[in-house]
Amino acid sequence: QVQLVESGGGLVQAGDSLRLSCTASGRTFTSYAMCWFRQAPGKERECVAASSWNGGNPVYADSVKGRFTISRENAKNTVYLQMNTLKPEDTAVYYCAASRRYSGSSYLPSLEYQYDYWGQGTQVTVSS
Repeated sequence: QVQLVESGGGLVQAGDSLRLSCTASGRTFTSYAMCWFRQAPGKERECVAASSWNGGNPVYADSVKGRFTISRENAKNTVYLQMNTLKPEDTAVYYCAASRRYSGSSYLPSLEYQYDYWGQGTQVTVSS
C-alpha cells in the first residue's frame, strides 16, 4: 500500500508561481508512474502532468504545456509540480496519483482508472 500526501496549494494571483509536492509513504513508489491530476468545479478530473518511473519524457496536457513541470526525487519518495504563469483557469483541486500496474514501464497512463493510489488533494486558487 502507498499513501500519498500533497502540499503546497494556496491562493495566488494570476502570473504567480506555486510548487506542489507529493510525498509517498508505505511501499516504495520509485518504479511507479506518477501523474498530477486536477479537477475544477463541474469538470472531469484530468491528468495535467505525468512522469514515468525514471522521470524521463514527461507528458503534459496542452493547457499547461510550457508552464508546468513535473519532476521527482525517488530518493525522497517525492514528486513535484512546478506551476508558473498561473491563470485563473488553473484553479482546481490538484491530486497526485501513482500507478502500480505500469511499474518500470516507459508507458505513461493518463486516465483515472489506470492509477491505483491517490492523495487527498490540495486546493489551488488563482485570482485574476
